[in-house]
Amino acid sequence: MAYIARDDRPEDKAARYAEVAEEIMAVLEGEPNRTARMATVASMLHDAFETFFWTGFYVVDEDKRAAGTDELVVGPYQGTLGCLRIPFGRGVCGAAAVTGETQLIDDVHAFPGHIACDSRSASEIVVPVRDVEGRLLAVFDIDSTEKAAFDRVDQAALEDLLNRAFAV
Repeated sequence: MAYIARDDRPEDKAARYAEVAEEIMAVLEGEPNRTARMATVASMLHDAFETFFWTGFYVVDEDKRAAGTDELVVGPYQGTLGCLRIPFGRGVCGAAAVTGETQLIDDVHAFPGHIACDSRSASEIVVPVRDVEGRLLAVFDIDSTEKAAFDRVDQAALEDLLNRAFAV
């Protein structure tokens, strides 16, 4: 897979996302296991873009939810050690879980309540992942060591891919 450098044109990045999305969807075809699907998405996206430092999922802990606590637990990912658990509403991932909206953060150190799982992270995008009924399954988190590494091209491409991969 070809890497996309940070200074490439947005249309080049969009084209790369489209290419990788088709590759991912081809691999996922016929695979019903959600963990396998998450591992595939995290691995293939992490390898496709050189600015992706940490790429993975934080999954809604259904056991905690049944006990009255909303919490995310680390799922399949690529990169350095991630936080193991994140309460809803805490940090960028928790904000995405509570609001149900993609969080596009140019400088994580300026984000109120940011959780520094790895101090080298500088920017982040977190996309809520829903099932076919619209229930929150997880959030998909990508960190970069560069500030402002993500933009609306990343957001649109990731939202589309995750919808296709998990709203099945």
